[in-house]
Amino acid sequence: MTRTTGKSYFWMGCRNSIPFVFVAGPFGLLFGVLATEAGLNLVEIMTFTMTVFAGAAQLTALQLLREEAPTLIILASALAVNLRIAMYSASLTPYLGAAPLWQRSLAAYFTVDQSYALSIVRFELEPGMTTKQRMAYFFGTNSLVAPVWYTMTLTGALVGTRVPDSFALDFAVPIAFLAMIGPMLRTPAHVIAALVAIATSILAVGIPYNLGLLVAGTAGMIAGARTEVVLARRGVTS
Repeated sequence: MTRTTGKSYFWMGCRNSIPFVFVAGPFGLLFGVLATEAGLNLVEIMTFTMTVFAGAAQLTALQLLREEAPTLIILASALAVNLRIAMYSASLTPYLGAAPLWQRSLAAYFTVDQSYALSIVRFELEPGMTTKQRMAYFFGTNSLVAPVWYTMTLTGALVGTRVPDSFALDFAVPIAFLAMIGPMLRTPAHVIAALVAIATSILAVGIPYNLGLLVAGTAGMIAGARTEVVLARRGVTS
């Protein structure tokens, strides 16, 4: 395909990611403010956000840091929250696995909920896309969101506690995940996994250090996998 075609997919990814910019901004600002309140300095905050680049894991680790949880618990919880990224990677491999190593390495870093959700839908809608086009689209989905995330995290770290509570920045977290999860609930296994995880997280809310999230995530994955097995035995396609 021509170079122009690759560019067109890149810009398509940019355009499709615009709605997520309005979520990534408040989300990043919230993290910067909360990290400042937790006692992290500017260098620590920016190093944290640029090396991890995963909002849910960052907020989970930050909350546990504020609760003075053991380091092992913090690492395990952040890892558990980000286990979904491993599933995202496995799902994207058939589409991006033929790309050069350096591109796959960058894609691994930028694989987050928004980039995965947008990319997997596009790749399934257009199975004839080349690897180059897919990579161009994938990186396009991050070209706006990532800079906004870094910039707003920096802004939150600089303004610190001066952001009024009336701004209610924490609204961005649930809205972000609802916006991404909703379109992904396309099969009975997805729906059951989500419902089981929600129910379990409510029941396990009293477990210290937010370990209920680990239990809920595990329960949801088991339920989803089991549902797929049962449906396959009955000859029901997803």
